[in-house]
Amino acid sequence: MAEAPEHRIKRLQMRSMRRGIKEMDLILSAYAEARLPQMDDAGLTLYDQMLNENDHDLYLWVSGQAEAPAEYAALIADIRGQLAEARS
Repeated sequence: MAEAPEHRIKRLQMRSMRRGIKEMDLILSAYAEARLPQMDDAGLTLYDQMLNENDHDLYLWVSGQAEAPAEYAALIADIRGQLAEARS
């Protein structure tokens, strides 16, 4: 049985706010709240896969200290963009 879209979004929002490091909790929970409800199935699948990555790697990618893998490059760029919007 397929997961209902609203349940999937809620699950991903919870995973976004329960990370290994506080910085990623804050960054990803804000991103999830702002962007996940508008994402299509492919976007949600990619985001779900990204959440399996190590928090320290995610932080390096989001902060621009390391290049994100090609499969996540656009998503990481969107996270950075949302973070910049939230700061202004």
